Amino acid sequence: MMMRRQPLLIRVLVMVAFLLAAGCSGDTTTRTITIGGTAAPGTPGEQMWLTFRDEVEAASGGRLRLRPLIYGQLGSEEQLLSGLRRGRIQFANLSAQITSTVVPELALLYAPYLFDSEAEADYVYDRYLTGVFHDLLAEKGLYLLTWYEIGFHHIYSTTPVALPGEVRGRRFRVSSSLNSRLLAQALGADVIPLGFGEIVSSLQTGLITTGENAVSLYARTGIAGEAPYLALTGHALGMSVIVARKSWWDGLPASDRELLQQLFPSIQDSRQAIRAETAA
Repeated sequence: MMMRRQPLLIRVLVMVAFLLAAGCSGDTTTRTITIGGTAAPGTPGEQMWLTFRDEVEAASGGRLRLRPLIYGQLGSEEQLLSGLRRGRIQFANLSAQITSTVVPELALLYAPYLFDSEAEADYVYDRYLTGVFHDLLAEKGLYLLTWYEIGFHHIYSTTPVALPGEVRGRRFRVSSSLNSRLLAQALGADVIPLGFGEIVSSLQTGLITTGENAVSLYARTGIAGEAPYLALTGHALGMSVIVARKSWWDGLPASDRELLQQLFPSIQDSRQAIRAETAA
């Protein structure tokens, strides 16, 4: 019980410290921070952003105002990535698959059966990958705040799939990332590139019959209702990057950068939330 309370206690202490610091510094500049995302209502991803907004605004005494456009109001992930790099938004939650169109090395994280277990993945991400991708993203003008776990991917379909050969010839939805296309091609599927927001309608019309995603997104976004069969392949660990436009981030006062960094949920927080939902 004590360990569960520690993250909340730390955030409360951070909020109190920054309120005191803001009062002493005299900085009254109001900043509006626009956040882009494609979260579904009622998911841990939605709760993460709303809690972050409330805590940042409280800790800054209202000086930092967060505008969370997290339900796809700004378009697809591809459009969010473009808007972030052009300075139209400051923060975004982007899948590593989509971000691999800018940093190709991210596609390697979705190599089939790269990790044998969650514990192995946690160790590699925490000990080795975070620093590497922090630098690679910075080279492309993006600041990596943290990772956000999506969960292991499985294959969904409108009819049962029990063996890899049964995917051959099926209309398989892929994202714009290289790894997604290579997987579908290796399975002999008919490759259909689509944005995430187009999946449900495309299942309804028959444009696609099959695809891949984590349980949290499959169950919460309407996919399960149209593609009721889920083969628990666990072939890739889905991961998102929480990123900011680096030039904007670097231009913030150090105190604001520290506040935003400290109050955003850690990778450990997202792991716990997603794994609990998946287990349920």
